[in-house]
Amino acid sequence: MKSNLKIIITVLILHLGYSCSSKNEENKEVVKEKMTAANILGNPEYLAISYGGYREKSREDNQPTIPELKEDLKLMHAIGIRIIRTYNVQPKLPHAANILEAIYQLKQEDESFEMYVMLGAWIDCLNAWTNKEPNHEIESPQNKGEIERAVALANKYPNIVKIIAVGNEAMVRWATSYFVRPNVILKWVNHLQNLKKEGKLPNDLWITCSDDFASWGGGDSSYKVKDLEDLIKAVDYISMHTYPYHNSHYNPDFWKVPEKEQSLSKKQKVDNAMLRAVNFAKKQYKDVSDYVKSIDSTKMIHIGETGWATVSNGHYGVNGSRATDEYKQGLYYNLLRDWTNKEGISCFYFEAFDEQWKDAKNPDGSENHFGLFTLNGKAKYPIWNLVDKGIFKDLKRNGNPIIKTFNGDKEELMKTVLNPNTEYLR
Repeated sequence: MKSNLKIIITVLILHLGYSCSSKNEENKEVVKEKMTAANILGNPEYLAISYGGYREKSREDNQPTIPELKEDLKLMHAIGIRIIRTYNVQPKLPHAANILEAIYQLKQEDESFEMYVMLGAWIDCLNAWTNKEPNHEIESPQNKGEIERAVALANKYPNIVKIIAVGNEAMVRWATSYFVRPNVILKWVNHLQNLKKEGKLPNDLWITCSDDFASWGGGDSSYKVKDLEDLIKAVDYISMHTYPYHNSHYNPDFWKVPEKEQSLSKKQKVDNAMLRAVNFAKKQYKDVSDYVKSIDSTKMIHIGETGWATVSNGHYGVNGSRATDEYKQGLYYNLLRDWTNKEGISCFYFEAFDEQWKDAKNPDGSENHFGLFTLNGKAKYPIWNLVDKGIFKDLKRNGNPIIKTFNGDKEELMKTVLNPNTEYLR
């Protein structure tokens, strides 16, 4: 009898253990299926990046193929990226739609593949990108179609599209070719929020606008208008941009080597300059946060763009601020990731791959060289350590295996590093 009782108890324990295990597995699957912007953003296990897969000098004539996009997505996945940002859904540029399809196919091929998208809808003013004078008080009639296409894609791929961003640097006034007033962005944000309420968009889809720190009240007080206050209340979170790299030319006080550091070694000067650069980004983040919280204390702020170029023959090169090289990019990338991961801030680092269409007539223009990977897939200094870990085994770009720039020779890399602009502050 005791023997039979032992057998029964053992069977019950095994059954309970199996049931719990099964339920745990089911729960894991449920959690995975229900991942939303609310539990992705600010999660250091879901690193974010800006992605453009264009490999040629023209976007219009050379769209990346879905196999090429899948190649890039696997590389980004390997470095821990789980959410990518796109910029437009224009009919002649099916890039975003193809990315979504590529992700869908990868998920079908491998159920462990996980990638989500912050889908950008480009917003312009009237006469933007034409030979007519841009009218910043009236929006382009093309905006309506852009929003409609974004809605269609969000509904077609609800398990992938988790955020729609209305406009990219569309409110900042230095975007002289196309910027609009905040009321335009507010109009479309409210439209999308209403579609959610009406059940015409997923209820857990988040809506934002991705714009310069100044546009979000972190700079010039002239941006702090009633429409901006209403926009802050209307979006699900704030997506702000910060670029110490560009400010090394336009607002360089933080960048110049102080008098007390003139006797330091080149490496020490560079290391200190990059700490100041990160502190510059933190200050802009705080300025935005202080203003936003004064309007809506519950609103989260994440970084929609920040980055560091590795080549420049212009403002940031040898005859300019001398901010440009892979060593500085590596310091900036790692310092930014450390800060934002610790603070629960999503950082859509700009960007994954070099693109040459942005300054097609100037191959050494800085806009072509913000990637963590080169056009041919070489890993730049910020991710050399990942090459050492072997995470790119069997992965390629343009048929090339992933190897380090400079053949991994740091001494050769350091030969390209320039002191920051050596004027000191008085």
